[in-house]
Amino acid sequence: DLRSDTVTLPTPEMRDAMARAELGDDVYGEDPTVNRLQEMAAERLGKEAGLFVTSGTMGNLIAVLAHCSRGDEAIMGTLAHTFLFEQGGVSAVGGVVPHTIPNQPDGTLDLAEIRSAIRGADVHFPVTRLLLLENTQNRCGGAVLTTEYTRKAADLAHEHNIKLHLDGARIFNAAATLNVDVKELTLPADSITFCLSKALCAPVGSVLCGSREFIQSALRQRKQLGGGMRQAGVLAAAGIIALEKMSARLGEDHERAHRLAEGLANIPGFFLDFGEPASNMVFVSMDSAIKQTASQAADLLAKQGIRVGAVGEKRFRLVTHYWIDDLSVQKTIKAFACLGKSY
Repeated sequence: DLRSDTVTLPTPEMRDAMARAELGDDVYGEDPTVNRLQEMAAERLGKEAGLFVTSGTMGNLIAVLAHCSRGDEAIMGTLAHTFLFEQGGVSAVGGVVPHTIPNQPDGTLDLAEIRSAIRGADVHFPVTRLLLLENTQNRCGGAVLTTEYTRKAADLAHEHNIKLHLDGARIFNAAATLNVDVKELTLPADSITFCLSKALCAPVGSVLCGSREFIQSALRQRKQLGGGMRQAGVLAAAGIIALEKMSARLGEDHERAHRLAEGLANIPGFFLDFGEPASNMVFVSMDSAIKQTASQAADLLAKQGIRVGAVGEKRFRLVTHYWIDDLSVQKTIKAFACLGKSY
C-alpha cells in the first residue's frame, strides 16, 4: 500500500508499549506517558515545550490560532497543505486570512515575494502576523527545505515582527535527506507541528512544539477545539517508540523511493514529475497515449494487490514507508510495467 505513509500500522513494539502504558488524565496534565512524549518531542526539536494533538491538521490550526488574531493575515504557499487540504480552517475557525504566494519547484517560497507580501502600516490592510512553511513539501514532490533557507526565511519574518510556523509533518524525513540533526531545521521556527502517524509509524497523533508561553496558549486552543483527551498515554506510548526508534531508519524508505523511481522511469509511457525523489515520495505520470486515467489505472493496480494514489488525470503519488520492503518495490515496478504494455 503506497497511497501514503499514513497507512502504516503500529509495530509490535508499539502495540506492546501501548498495552503497558502508564496512564492518567491528560486534561489535568497527569498522564505521565503523554508528558514524557511532549518533553521528548520538545527536546528533539530544540523547543521549550510540546503539546500532543490528534493530527497535523489540528496542530497547524492551533498554531495559527495561537499566533494570530481574527482578521490577521498568514503568508503561505499556494501548494501548502494548510491552504489546500485543511478545509480552510484558519479562515473558518480562526478568521485568519491566507495570503498565498507561489511555491517554487524546490518547495520554497521566494524570499523577495515573501517580503513583498508583508503588509505595510496602511490601515486599509490586514496585519501580517505569520509566515507558514512546509518541510517536506508534499505537492512539490516531497521537496526538502534546507537549513540555510529556513534560517533566511525566519530572519526575514522576525525582521518584520512576524512569527514563523513550520508544518513539519515529515520533518524527520527532511533531516534524513540532509543528514542533519532535526534541530537544525526547527530551531529557526517559532513553532512546529510534526506527525507521529506518517513515516514514524505510530497510529495516531502529532506534536506541536514551541516556547512555554506559546504552548500554554496552544493548550487553551486545543481545549476549545475539543482536542483534550483523557488517558491519552495509550496513544502517546506509540509516539515515544516512534521518536526513539523510527526516526533513525527513514533513510531506508528514501533509498527504496529512489529504486522505485528508477524502475518506473524506465517503463515506456511513464515519466517522473519531479526527477529523483527528495525524500519518500515518488510522483509519476503516464503519457497521454495510455488510455486509462490515473484513477482507472489505480483500480487495475489494486486488483494486483498494489495500491497507489491517483493525484491527477494522469499522475500518481507513491509513498514508501516502514511496511514497504524491497519485494514490494519490485512488485510495484512489475505491475506498472504491465500497464505500460498498452503504450
